[in-house]
Amino acid sequence: FTGVRLGWTVIPSDLTFQDGTPVRNDFNRVMTTAFNGASNIVQNGGMSCLDEQGLAEIDQLIDYYLENAAILRETMESIGYTVYGGTDAPYVFVELPESMGGSWNAFSTILEKTQVVTIPGAGFGPGGEGFLRLSAFASREGILEACERFKEVLSPEE
Repeated sequence: FTGVRLGWTVIPSDLTFQDGTPVRNDFNRVMTTAFNGASNIVQNGGMSCLDEQGLAEIDQLIDYYLENAAILRETMESIGYTVYGGTDAPYVFVELPESMGGSWNAFSTILEKTQVVTIPGAGFGPGGEGFLRLSAFASREGILEACERFKEVLSPEE
């Protein structure tokens, strides 16, 4: 369901503006004016996620992708990189040595050497430069293959 979004916002009844007017009233007015609501199929899908089976399936998926993230994290650490994340989210941020010439250059080099797509940190703004983001959203087989390729051709000195 990439691109399909469903969420909710809880506005406490006692949350008010300085003049005492409830924030909830204005929020409701903005939402009902600017947004017609989620489609029926999206709403039904959301409700399915919240039943017993749906919650169990979500837990399984979370565990699966966090295991993938742990594999990515451990691989990059074993090669000698400093990494962040991958413990509570399916993304691992790899700190790049200056010798790699920035995140876009590292992206290109890694793509050429390993045929593995990564995400340049610069795409996340100035604070992301000098990092590469790895995503755990792949099959286990794909993650293991990517990690083997990383081990074969990458070292922090490159």
